[in-house]
Amino acid sequence: MTHRLAKYMDHTLLKPEATAEQIRTLCQQALTYGFASVCVNGCYVPLAHALLRGSDVKACCVVGFPLGAMHTQVKVAETRQAVADGALEIDMVMHIGAAKQADWQAVHADIAAVVEAARPAIVKVILETCLLHEEEIVQACLCAQKAGAAFVKTSTGFGACGAKAEDVALMRRTVGDTMKIKASGGIRTYEQAMQMLRAGADRLGVSNSVAIMQQANTSI
Repeated sequence: MTHRLAKYMDHTLLKPEATAEQIRTLCQQALTYGFASVCVNGCYVPLAHALLRGSDVKACCVVGFPLGAMHTQVKVAETRQAVADGALEIDMVMHIGAAKQADWQAVHADIAAVVEAARPAIVKVILETCLLHEEEIVQACLCAQKAGAAFVKTSTGFGACGAKAEDVALMRRTVGDTMKIKASGGIRTYEQAMQMLRAGADRLGVSNSVAIMQQANTSI
């Protein structure tokens, strides 16, 4: 799996202080290594799309990020703009407060609206697992599945902690083969990346992608 690791990785820069020059570097690195996507904030989707045009690397945009507490129609507007600007993948933060009060109808409706607005782009639903207990993770996965999302994703990377292998495994047991899983947040080493893949992740959201690839190459 080592030589194919790049295809599992979304090369990510979501810091508020990110500059256009840093996004250019991010995209060049993604093209060099062949990462699955470049994941950026909405303002940089047009730039990423232009730089990645003609390659296999996709432009990915976060929506409702990082809190998930925006009105659904705001998430829908964000999504439509991102897709119009060239995003092929949307990583949305679910309505975490609704999940915490077990309003699963609201969670589902929020996701479903974004899924519909994103077409033909795919949607990954960020659960922010560090804020949820096991049953909430299960129910959130089922809402995302029912709403037609392509992925469930562990974390924003802005929470108290990021991806945990046990959460990834729980998500995999919940959705089976019907959805893909993205582990994100705190994945900084090759061994952590491999641990997430072994637990059931199909994609990794990482900002330390180049260093992980360098570690991978030395481990062959």
